[in-house]
Amino acid sequence: MTTVYDFEAQDISGQPVALSRFRGKVLLIVNTASACGFTPQLAGLQALHEQWAARGLVVLGFPCNQFGGQDPGSDSEIATFCQRNYGVSFPMMSKVEVNGAGAHALFRWLTKEAPGLLGTQAIKWNFTKFLVGKDGQVIRRYAPTDEPRALEKDIEAALAA
Repeated sequence: MTTVYDFEAQDISGQPVALSRFRGKVLLIVNTASACGFTPQLAGLQALHEQWAARGLVVLGFPCNQFGGQDPGSDSEIATFCQRNYGVSFPMMSKVEVNGAGAHALFRWLTKEAPGLLGTQAIKWNFTKFLVGKDGQVIRRYAPTDEPRALEKDIEAALAA
């Protein structure tokens, strides 16, 4: 059986990260963008990180430029923007594609495990969120419009499991 721990990504500085290093943690995986109407959610994601990291939550941000070209900068520019404007200290990964032939394997798996409305596997926009349990399995997919604070009850339940 495939789990989130079977995947690898690059962090925003280009270093490989085996997601197995987060084994036993609850993950909130989000495709982010720096120039989107939902970009202020970075503050909410940071707040979740600050509130729940000590209990085992890891927020992972994956910048993506596939939706309206809303994250055109380099990884370095994105990292600076997120830190300067939203105080982001949770792990940010290197820019990826989340849909289509070039989609990162992690997002192909996430969308298969947790399809969207009407069973669609495509991600519709920036700030789609996936909650992954300590066992490495997807618990739930959230829409871009779901504010980070609205996920707290599910995060708390996943941490308690």
